[in-house]
Amino acid sequence: MNVIARFEIEFVQFLDHLGRVIQPLPAFACDPQVLISLYRSMVFTRAFDAKAVALQRTGQIGTFASSLGQEAVSIGAASAMRPEDVLVPSYRDFGGQILRGVTIEELLLYWGGDERGNDFSGPRQDFPISVPVASQAAHAAGAAYAFKYRRDPRVAVCLLGDGGTSKGDFYEAINVAGAWALPAVFVIINNQWAISVPRSIQTAAKTLAQKAIAAGIEGVQVDGNDIIAVRFVVERALQKARSGSGPTVIEAVTYRLGDHTTADDSTRYRDAEEIKKQWMYEPLTRLRNYLLGCGAWNMGAEEVLRDDCATHVQKAVANYLALPQPQPEAMFDHLYAVLPKSIEGQRATAVAESRRHG
Repeated sequence: MNVIARFEIEFVQFLDHLGRVIQPLPAFACDPQVLISLYRSMVFTRAFDAKAVALQRTGQIGTFASSLGQEAVSIGAASAMRPEDVLVPSYRDFGGQILRGVTIEELLLYWGGDERGNDFSGPRQDFPISVPVASQAAHAAGAAYAFKYRRDPRVAVCLLGDGGTSKGDFYEAINVAGAWALPAVFVIINNQWAISVPRSIQTAAKTLAQKAIAAGIEGVQVDGNDIIAVRFVVERALQKARSGSGPTVIEAVTYRLGDHTTADDSTRYRDAEEIKKQWMYEPLTRLRNYLLGCGAWNMGAEEVLRDDCATHVQKAVANYLALPQPQPEAMFDHLYAVLPKSIEGQRATAVAESRRHG
């Protein structure tokens, strides 16, 4: 028998679940201030997350998708990006969005059903949150093609869940990205659950990273609860894409500690002991333990950070709640750059009905 090709998937990890270094750290991680900045972003994201869930429970925003337990992936990826790169997120990646300049008020507007929340004041060319599963992968490939066509040294970074890798959109996107050597990085956030469907029955593939092999591109798996490892592999993939050497698929292995959304009850399909065990691996404790161990952090600083995050989040919530509610005609205002004549009449009717009913 002749073997015409062999493949392997690299796994990258720098900190174990106790925060112990298991191999030499990359250069950026040797600066404690860089790691403290990443830690601050994760703590802030979790503070916002908890507040958003509370707001949904009290009817002040709509259905919300918590990122509890997987903060290291979107923040690690976003921290490796340049401002001119483009983030193409799913609905659970607000940690990376915040790091890139999307405000809490804008995120709350979005989750409150107000399209003004997608009009980012910060990263103007980042894509809006994608709720359809995996459709953003095709959008990322399109953006990457535009960068290559214009010879812009920019990269499209697509974040999607493990469930998204079972969709045709994902396969089509990585296929064209490979065929055309597009400057794109696809980060699969493998949190083990596609709503109630476990990773174990979703695909027979041993890893999700190996799905890249069929597209002729590199696939790598990373410990998604190790933010140092996430940033390292994404940074490496970005450099590769920017140099013209093509795309990468990164599988970040993590765990969704909360429900799929606030409309979900994961106790119906998950065992409580499984979740309890996964708390041992979550990313905030891991990095905090490392920082405490090397003397770069202390519990006094921890208390100040948590108070600062709570204050910042509460102020943003107050700003959001003080904003005037959108009028019914706003449903027409975010579809077209110029409203077609055929729809102008419908908008006028909405305005008239709104005024008639006060």
